[in-house]
Amino acid sequence: MTALRVFILAGEPSGDKLGGALMAGLKVLRPDVVFEGVGGPLMQAEGLVSRFDMSELSVMGLAEILPKYRHLKRRITQTADAVLSMQPDVLITIDSPDFSLRVAKLVKARSTIRTVHYVAPTVWAWRAGRAAKMARHIDQVLALLPFEPPYMQAAGMRCDFVGHPVVAEPVATSADVAAFRATHAIGDAPMLLVLPGSRRSEVARLGEAFSAAVAKIKAQHPTLKIIVPAAAPVADAVLALTADWPETTVLDPRTGDYNIAMDEKRAAFAAADVALAASGTVSLELAAADTPMVIAYDMSPLSRFIIGRMLLVDTVTLVNLVSDTRVVPECIGKDCRPDKIAQSISDVMAAPDGQHAALALTMQRLGQGGTAPGLRAAQAVLDGIG
Repeated sequence: MTALRVFILAGEPSGDKLGGALMAGLKVLRPDVVFEGVGGPLMQAEGLVSRFDMSELSVMGLAEILPKYRHLKRRITQTADAVLSMQPDVLITIDSPDFSLRVAKLVKARSTIRTVHYVAPTVWAWRAGRAAKMARHIDQVLALLPFEPPYMQAAGMRCDFVGHPVVAEPVATSADVAAFRATHAIGDAPMLLVLPGSRRSEVARLGEAFSAAVAKIKAQHPTLKIIVPAAAPVADAVLALTADWPETTVLDPRTGDYNIAMDEKRAAFAAADVALAASGTVSLELAAADTPMVIAYDMSPLSRFIIGRMLLVDTVTLVNLVSDTRVVPECIGKDCRPDKIAQSISDVMAAPDGQHAALALTMQRLGQGGTAPGLRAAQAVLDGIG
C-alpha cells in the first residue's frame, strides 16, 4: 500500500483545532499518512510543517482585507501550486472560505484531485446559493451540525455529519463547581453568567442593553451574583463595561496560566443557574455545561434590515435549531431591550427545567458519547477516497 498523501489547510485558530483533531484521527487509521499544507500550532503538533504562518490568513472585514488583498491573492496561487505539485490523494480545506475555497477552485480547474471542505456554510440560515457555488469545486463536505447534510447533498456534494468539536471538550465536575462557588464567595446564592461577545464591536453594541438588563434583574433578585468570563481580546472593554455593576466578578484570562483560566471558565459555565449570552456558538458551550440561557443580540439598523430580509430561519440559536425546539428565549434586533432581556432571565430562573431536556438532546445530536469528531471526520475522508 502506498502512503496516503494529504494536503490540508486552515486559516484561523478554530480551523487549526479541527485540523489537529482530524490529522490525529487520520494517523490512527492510516499511520502511513503524509501531510503538507498550512496550519497553526495544533496541526503542527500533529506533524505538519506549515508552508507559511497561518496568522497571515486570519483577516476579517473589508477594511482589513483590502490592504492585504494582493498578498492574500499571491498566497492563494502559491498554495494551489503547492497542491498541484504534491498531487495528494485529497485536498482538505477547513473553514475560512474566502481563502480555502479559492484554493480548491484553482486546484479543480487544473486537476481531478479530490477536494473535501470541513465545516458546511450556513446555507440553512441565509445565502442558500453558496452551496451550489461550492459544488463546482468541492466533492465532499464534513458537517458539524446534524441537519446540514441534506442542504449540501441537494447541491450535488457528498456530505457527512462528523460531530461538533464541543462534544470533545472537557466539562467541569461537581467538585470544580463547588470549588468555583467557594473561591468566589457565591455559596448557594443564585448566579448569572453574562457573556457580552468576543469582538469589540459586539461588546460596544450590546453593552448598554446588557448593563441595564443586569441592573433590572439584580433589583428583582438582590442575592444574585454575577460572573462575566471575558474573552482575552475584549477583556479591557468588558472590565470597563462592568466597572459599576453590583456584585460582579470578571474572569480575565490574561492573568495567570492560560490552562487554569480555561478550567475556571468551564467551572463558571457549569456553576451558573442561568446565562445571558450574545448570539453565537457559545450557546453550545452552555449546552455542554447544562446551563439554561437567554440569547440577546443586535446590529446596526442597516444590517438588521438586510439580514432580516435574508434570514431563512425563525431562530438564530443553535440549541433551538439542533434540538428542534424553541425553548431558549431570544431578544434579537428590536427586541434586544433591557426590559425584555431582564424578564426573559427572570422567567428562565423561575422555570429552568424547560431547557434541560433540550440541552441534553442538543449534545446527544451533536455526537456526545459517540466516536470523537476528529476520528469520525478521518473515517469520512478515507471512505470518500475509497
